[in-house]
Amino acid sequence: MTSLGIDIGSRNTKLVVYSPGEDKILFSDWLATDVNPLKSVEMLSLSARTSVSYDDFSKVACTGYGRKLCKHKVFSEISCHAAGVLHFLPQTKTIIDIGGQDSKIITLDDAGKVSDFVMNDKCAAGTGRFLEMTALRLACSLEELSLCASDSRGELDISSTCVVFAESEIVGMIADNASPADIARAVHNSIAKRIQVQMSALDWRPPVAFTGGVALNSDLALCLSHQLQTEVLLPSLPQITGALGAAILVSK
Repeated sequence: MTSLGIDIGSRNTKLVVYSPGEDKILFSDWLATDVNPLKSVEMLSLSARTSVSYDDFSKVACTGYGRKLCKHKVFSEISCHAAGVLHFLPQTKTIIDIGGQDSKIITLDDAGKVSDFVMNDKCAAGTGRFLEMTALRLACSLEELSLCASDSRGELDISSTCVVFAESEIVGMIADNASPADIARAVHNSIAKRIQVQMSALDWRPPVAFTGGVALNSDLALCLSHQLQTEVLLPSLPQITGALGAAILVSK
């Protein structure tokens, strides 16, 4: 018996096929969320059906920004990210999830149950949207942004907590001929500081795991570790933890 988890995010849609008997991911993939999110789900489902041998996906669950569009069982993003992270990193006590439009901090008790969480979905300054804007200004891809920042030797600082004003600061830095590496690092530090403020509302503790598509940015992960003064752990597939969690929860 296999289960299927779908995470319809604001930027990307993720799908995971999971075998509870083997506690194993049989298939995972993601693509940009279409203007009609269900079209993205359909494309991923077709890919899964051609890649995995199965009798039937009798257990299907959805989570994420567009979860209510699905006709299947629905789970909250909070519970799904918790279940997905624990599959990869079972000792996790705090989860930082940064997506395209929001950021979430989730704390877990000793039994792995969600004890508390806080969410920022009102401002883009601590989300993937800020990174997308920065990459656009620096004429590079999101992948290149992380590599670029790793070469930083400067001490630039972004003081604005609003992404609109932060963009103006970045434009000014470019006009002053600041290096792209220093600008990228300043953006990563700005996000890390904002996440730290967000976390201060909770009684969090290590080990800390970093999930979401933004977690693929290794330089930001290093900035978070420095800001929080603790190691920030990365699941092997941080972008699919929500979809995996949905598949795990629906299988129970």
